[in-house]
Amino acid sequence: MIVMTIRVYSVDKQASGQFDEGKIAEQKPIGFPGEGSAVDRVGTLFYWAWFRTKEEATLPMHPHRGFEILSYLVEGSVQHRDTLGNERTIQAGGLQLMQTGTGVQHAEKYGKETSGFQIWFEPFMGEANNATPTYADYEDRDFPVQIRNKATIKTILGADSPVRTVADAQMWELNLPAGQSFEHVIPEGYSIAGLAVKGESTWQFGIDMHQVNANDFTVCEAKMTQTLHIQSKEQADSHIMLIQVPSVLPYPSYKELK
Repeated sequence: MIVMTIRVYSVDKQASGQFDEGKIAEQKPIGFPGEGSAVDRVGTLFYWAWFRTKEEATLPMHPHRGFEILSYLVEGSVQHRDTLGNERTIQAGGLQLMQTGTGVQHAEKYGKETSGFQIWFEPFMGEANNATPTYADYEDRDFPVQIRNKATIKTILGADSPVRTVADAQMWELNLPAGQSFEHVIPEGYSIAGLAVKGESTWQFGIDMHQVNANDFTVCEAKMTQTLHIQSKEQADSHIMLIQVPSVLPYPSYKELK
């Protein structure tokens, strides 16, 4: 009986995209339907793009509805404006969350050498499509950070984080020094989706073990409660983003409600 699985997807199995004539480049561990990523979703995690700019770039005003859209910055800055009247700038380590509800339009201006993640979570659209849209942003200092066995763990969603999503999701930023290890218990029925931003590490889940390189996307599915072990290689530090969600969407998807 298989009680857990671990799958690693290299860049060639992920989707890609670009905006503003290539000034914004995207690596997409989970792309939109039809974009060609090997993973089309993980439970409530609908979309994940890693964006990077070398020079200033803009996204013009465009609409969203229903989805919860999170943008987290690793480097640089993003200026945001929307039809709710918000004009805000977020910096490295900061986050913005749009719960798009009945509909909102927004535009972004990206600073030079900016990188980060845009992540979409799918709430139950039967309710979300009728909800009042909201916007909120947070600074790096707003998030709890703990040191565990020399690993630095920043909680972005869940536990003591100030950010609340309707969709079931937790998210962490893990900085793991060379040669150090990290453990996380994945509950039954949940999965960890992980994106390796930097470094090489070994992931062990039950008897299954895989090497994960920078830019790889990894999905660990627990059919029973199981501990994930991540060991950074001796040569360099590792920087990893982790998102925990139900392995299966616990309500009808937006497609099924159409």
